[in-house]
Amino acid sequence: MTGTSESQRSVFRRIARRQHIEWPKYNSTPLYDRTSLGGLESDVRVVSSVWFTHPDHDSIEEFVCELPLAYFRFEAHDCYENSTRYEMDTLFRMFVLKELHGWEHETELLEYLESRTTLCERLELGTVPDQSTLWRTWNKRFTRDLRDTVRTAARTILIKAENADIAVPREPDRNLPTRGHDAAESDPDDQAILNKTGTITKHVSHVVFPAFSLNRGEGCEIPENAYWGLQTYLGLRENLAANEGARSFIHESTRDRTPLGHGHRDQIRNLSIEQIREMYRQAVRQLINQLAETEEFFRAGIVAIDITEADPFTGDRSGHEDEIIGTKEKTDEYAYQWATVQLVGNAVPLVLDARPVRKGESRLEIVEDLLDSAEELVHVDNVLMDREFDSQHVLEMISQRGLSYVVPKRMQTSEKAQAKRLLQRDRDRYETDRKLHLGKNEWHETTLIYRRKEDSEHDDHRQYSVFMTNCGSGHLTEYGYRWEIESGYRSIKRFMAATTSKDFGLRFFYFAFACLLYSIWRAVDLLVQVELTGEYEHSPIVTADNTLTLLKKETGIG
Repeated sequence: MTGTSESQRSVFRRIARRQHIEWPKYNSTPLYDRTSLGGLESDVRVVSSVWFTHPDHDSIEEFVCELPLAYFRFEAHDCYENSTRYEMDTLFRMFVLKELHGWEHETELLEYLESRTTLCERLELGTVPDQSTLWRTWNKRFTRDLRDTVRTAARTILIKAENADIAVPREPDRNLPTRGHDAAESDPDDQAILNKTGTITKHVSHVVFPAFSLNRGEGCEIPENAYWGLQTYLGLRENLAANEGARSFIHESTRDRTPLGHGHRDQIRNLSIEQIREMYRQAVRQLINQLAETEEFFRAGIVAIDITEADPFTGDRSGHEDEIIGTKEKTDEYAYQWATVQLVGNAVPLVLDARPVRKGESRLEIVEDLLDSAEELVHVDNVLMDREFDSQHVLEMISQRGLSYVVPKRMQTSEKAQAKRLLQRDRDRYETDRKLHLGKNEWHETTLIYRRKEDSEHDDHRQYSVFMTNCGSGHLTEYGYRWEIESGYRSIKRFMAATTSKDFGLRFFYFAFACLLYSIWRAVDLLVQVELTGEYEHSPIVTADNTLTLLKKETGIG
């Protein structure tokens, strides 16, 4: 489908509403350096991240033709002193096309352009350059840095288009590109990573931990950092309880006085749930302020909301029935449950907020609460949730906020019947609009998307999954990002101290602090990657253990 003036305006309106985006973006502010290649690369990343989410934008060639370049001054990267027939912005677009297709020689680009009159018109090409002109342009006219920017821009476009389920001419390279001619120089070794991690972890800890306070008053012999140091220490070893950890902490800490296990627990029990949540949000806000100094953090936009549960509770829950509730799988077991909202997708996977789940709380109340927190911290575009959140009232609330959503739907009689018909017709995919009743003659309009699972173990209607969305099928691929939340929960639970206490506040603090340690790890990894390579890839190069080991030094150990 061809984009229109209205679809383009829609894209740039969305960019303009982002609180943390400056577009165009260049290295020097407030007077922009219009020759900055870093700024140009950032603009390609910002615009493409929104462009391909529009249902009318399904062509990478169209994006290359429409990418705004009028503000950029190419003359600083033009090795020719005299004017030529072809403008630099047109040549830039042509070579981005060449890189998108992965062609090694200019001849392939030449043949492609000659066979596409409409494309040449959109590129404002009166005549197609010959092969020698194209070769000289790339090798003699473009600076080396401009050639690198062409490659970076093409890689960004491929990734953003593929993430939006747009057809791409080749698989994008999702590994860090080499910088310069010596690959060895571009790949930081373990010692360089560790050295940089130590510096950044120290800085981050000094920014984040002051957000936590025990409100103990003046004159206390044991400093507060010792408590956070002990809590971090407990997260370094699996299933380590406060009493045992405190005894080991005495020997490993460089402090003269450290908390005892019971004293540590008593201090934390004095904190209310709301105090813990407010401290957590303030710490994450400080963390985001540090990340906001890097343009890579602006990939934020997709959040996932989910509920996780602790290990099944096997003791007597008398008096705690509202807190130790049933499991999500409707078994006869009981467990504490915690809800989180996390950044997912290409963004650094921070846990933006966490809250306990009590008996009787509605999913609408939980989602509203977490979205309020998330939207105070970052710009949110899309919300991903599990099928336990498929309530029409939850979906209507998200739509009323101007956000899009993708949520799997629990199959009822009508969905099962439709899946059976699709199976009989051997159809892999089907879309239909649906109105969900809200009460009082009010309805929520959504789209149901049936999708057949690959390699399903079933031979009946269970081969199909049904999703609800208000943003078109192009966003369905984003739902795959939800797997990151499960992977994050595994790491978070790895960072939790062990306890048999039924104290709800203590239990929640242990979970929230583990979420903070996880978020610090992922934030440090982003900062280290950007510092060492100038790029951010989702797969971490900094280990969680290294980060926690360095954190414990900053809070009083070693």
